[in-house]
This record gives sequence, structure tokens and C-alpha cells, in this order.
Amino acid sequence: MTLLRKTLFNRTFVVVLLFGLSLFAVAKDIIAHPENTETTHNNYIIYKHNFLNLIHQHTLFGPEPQYYFDLNHYGPVFGLIMAPFALLPNQVGVILWVLFLTWVTYYAIIKLPLNNFQKTIILLLNVNAMMGSSGNVQVNPLIASLVIFSFLLIRNQKDFWAALMIVIGTAIKLYGIVGLAFFFFSDNKLRLILGLVFWSVVLFILPMAVSSPSYIIQTYKDWLPDLQAKNAANLGSYRGNVSVMGMIAKIFNAQGISNLYTLIPALLLFGASMLRIKYWRNKQYQLLLLASVLVFTVIFSTGSEPPTYVIAFIGFGIWYVNLKRPITSFERFVFIFTLLLTGFGGSDLFPPDIRKNYIVKYALMALPAFILWLKIVHEMLTRKFDEETEENVLQLKPVAANA
Repeated sequence: MTLLRKTLFNRTFVVVLLFGLSLFAVAKDIIAHPENTETTHNNYIIYKHNFLNLIHQHTLFGPEPQYYFDLNHYGPVFGLIMAPFALLPNQVGVILWVLFLTWVTYYAIIKLPLNNFQKTIILLLNVNAMMGSSGNVQVNPLIASLVIFSFLLIRNQKDFWAALMIVIGTAIKLYGIVGLAFFFFSDNKLRLILGLVFWSVVLFILPMAVSSPSYIIQTYKDWLPDLQAKNAANLGSYRGNVSVMGMIAKIFNAQGISNLYTLIPALLLFGASMLRIKYWRNKQYQLLLLASVLVFTVIFSTGSEPPTYVIAFIGFGIWYVNLKRPITSFERFVFIFTLLLTGFGGSDLFPPDIRKNYIVKYALMALPAFILWLKIVHEMLTRKFDEETEENVLQLKPVAANA
């Protein structure tokens, strides 16, 4: 048992596991169907054609069944990010894309203001989520990383560059706008605001260098109705809308209920959790807000799918390592419930009948994550952070001293 713990919590082992399983998830289909990347990695082909359509000034949001099924819903800035990968053969580009996403997520986590053991735990908890995201070639790890970078840069008083992270994330998938939640931690709010304006202008103009001003302006005009159509499609999706609103609608067969009945109380709770001004400089409080933002972004979005939960699961890991020790029985329940149902609800850990007829059908992956988010909000509202010491922090035990 001692050897198992030493291995399991060893940073090198966890990093190899993280990158190895992400690589395996994307490479297995290439090996099985080397001539058919368009089918096995449809999301990557969509991303690739975001760039190709950008430079050829074709609409980004129309169907292109000759290349891929489904539709692109990402803005023109994303095309620039995909440029280095899109110019490569599909089999090479998709692997490098997944490895890039894994690396940027790893880098964001190890830069968090935590001890080494806490960072290793977060990485370990997210191995399966990253593997699932990599198998679907999702962009979500990049979005999560940009949110974390905006948090880190604001903490380090680099507000101008934090603004860049927020604008890039928003320009890719709107989710990135949640980085504005860290505005109140900033010591240079005016610099942050000016940075947001500056980078918004720069990233609006930059794609014009490979297309044209009129094309980019029209693309942004087309983006809003595309997102509205996507949101409408999500509401009736079997695998989509894995959110609190989707869970309620699917369980109670209440598709006609307005999402505002859920979103408005959630936003009020979220706002209330940020009102403890005296703790705005407290590291544990700040990290709990980061965890809250990452979970909130997913569980209250109708666009959430099982692979999207890689964003929420990073928040889950941050919450867990910041729990005041010793943890309570309820906190242990929340940890296990979230790990099993949210972390593995879409995997073969559950029998197919249970997974398809209950977990997926009723969007139950959102349930533990919702309870987790409420627990984070409760902590932000009630914990006495100024009374906590290093003894209350999750630290490396002597048995794993070589980790």
C-alpha cells in the first residue's frame, strides 16, 4: 500500500499518466482508421476549417458536409490559434493539438499558488477528464487554462496581460468572459479596463490581416444568430445541455420552463459569495472563487456536454485541495459523489443501461457538480479564513515523501 501511494502521488508518474492517456485517447482512432481522420476526429476538422474558411473568406458558420458534420460555433480569433495546426496533415495536427491542450492545462495548474502536493492531486483528479476531452478533441481545456491565467495574472498585478487572457477566451467561446469575476481582486482596475478595451480592438482587427475588414465585420454579425440557433438546439439535445437547467427540464419533462428561474438565483448567490471584502486578498478565498467560476461556467451553460466538464473538474480539484483539514463527512460525500458521477458518469465505469437511460438521459452529471458549487459558495460565505493556518492545508504525508 505504501508503494502504491508513493507511485500514485508521484508528480512524474501523474504527468506521464496525464499526457500518456491524452495521447492514447486521440491516437487510438488514428491507428484504427488512419485513412478516416475526418470521421474519427470531426471536431478537429471543424477547428481546422475555421482557419481555412477565414483565409478564404468563406462563412465560418455554414454547413460543410463535404468536410465535416455538425457546425462551427467559434469566432475568427480561434482560426488564428488553429493556424499552426491546420497547415499540418490531419493525423499530425490533431495529435499536436491535443498535446498542446494537455500541456497548457498542466502549465496552468502548476502555476497555481499551491504547494506541490496540492498541484499533483489536482493533476491526478483530472487525468480522466483530460482523457475524455482529448478523445473528443475538445477546446475546453484551453478555455479553462485562459480563465486560470487571467486569475494568476491579476493576482500578480499583471492586469494588462490578464485582460488579454479574458479577451482571447471570450473571442473563442464566450466562456472566457467569466475571467471578469476576478476584477475585484485587481489592484489596478483602470489598467485592467484599459487592457480589455485595447485587446478587444487588437483581436478584432488582427484576423483582418489574413482576410478583410468587411469579412470580419460580417462574421461577427453572423455569430450572434449562430449562437442563438445553437442554444435553441441544445435545449432539446439528448447528450447536450448537461446543465442544472437541462437536468431539471429532463427529469421533470419541463422543457418550457425559462432558464432565468434557475440562472437569476444562481447569479445572486454567486454575487453574494464575492461580498466578503475583507478576504479579497486572502489566497484561500481567491482560490475558492476560481473554483466557483470554473464550476459555474459549466453547470449553468446550456452548451455543456460531458467533455465540457473538464473545466468544472479543475475547479473540483482546486476546491478539494483547499478544504480546511480535517474534512467533514459531508465534504467527503461531496468529493466521492462528484468524483464518481461527474468524473466518470460518461465512462464505462457505469453499465451502458444506467449510463444511457439515466445519467445521460437526465443530465445527472450536473447534479454532484451543482451540490459542489453550492458547497463552495457556502464556504465563501461562512469560512473564517483569517483563523486558518498551515496545519489546515492538504500537505504531503511522510509516507509519500519522494513524490
